[in-house]
Amino acid sequence: MSEVKIFAGSSSEKLAEKIAKSYGKKLGDLTLSKFSDGEMSPSFDESIRGCTVFIIQSTNAPSDNILELCLLIDAAKRASAYKVCAVIPYFGYARQDRKDRPRVSIAAKLIANMITSAGADRIMTCDLHAGQIQGFFDIPLDHLNGSAIFAPYLSTLRLKDMIFAAPDVGGVARARSYAKHFEVEMVVCDKHRKRANEIASMQVIGDVEGKDVILVDDLVDTAGTLCKAAQIIKEKGATSVRAIVTHGVLSGNAFENIENSVLEELVITDTIALRQPSPKIRVLTVAELFGKAIHAVTGHTSISSLFI
Repeated sequence: MSEVKIFAGSSSEKLAEKIAKSYGKKLGDLTLSKFSDGEMSPSFDESIRGCTVFIIQSTNAPSDNILELCLLIDAAKRASAYKVCAVIPYFGYARQDRKDRPRVSIAAKLIANMITSAGADRIMTCDLHAGQIQGFFDIPLDHLNGSAIFAPYLSTLRLKDMIFAAPDVGGVARARSYAKHFEVEMVVCDKHRKRANEIASMQVIGDVEGKDVILVDDLVDTAGTLCKAAQIIKEKGATSVRAIVTHGVLSGNAFENIENSVLEELVITDTIALRQPSPKIRVLTVAELFGKAIHAVTGHTSISSLFI
């Protein structure tokens, strides 16, 4: 079996340290040099010849971090690594997975092509915005599920009348999986957008009166949808509204929106580093989940035990 080495891209250094510790290794040494114009020149500061290399890098903000990841993969292949696995806790551009209007790019497919062309032998990620993105890769992809992190936490809350809600129609399958696991009901918030990050209208399909509602989503960006859904659910008679969201992108006025909302709390993971603390935001770590997945991959065992 080849030696395993784990490295961190610049966007995921803290998470990578936790993953490496969970796996039982120290992070490898690398240097990311930059020319004065911003051009990146990454290099590994130790031999990786014949090693199985895991490069941990979430792709947010997407442009620089995707390019950095591709450069690191290319450098590893040219340094004679045996296998290179790109560990991408948050996969950027996943919202652009199809042509939903004329003359636009299918960006998720383009990014998949770039990472594959750079030389990645395997991808490991968590809660893709659209599950079909797995099919954009012609190499093995391990798609981990944030439910393994959130379900144990929700159990500790001991809510009496818990019910799950999808903030939009696209999140129905995700909310249903939680409802099935906890053997409770679910509702759906049907929304209509004018344009990206701007909601025209929203309505709740289902009964939430007297319920402790858990909104479920894969990512929260400006938090506009989440906060509007929480407000409408509360107006419909819900006792409390919480949200569990894997990827805390939290751009624009997200923190202000969340703190001024009716949400009891927003629970996210550390796939993306939290920019600033907030009294309403709780962060759970995915380090152990990824550490176990790396063990399974390197030991050629199943990862099915990592799913609820």
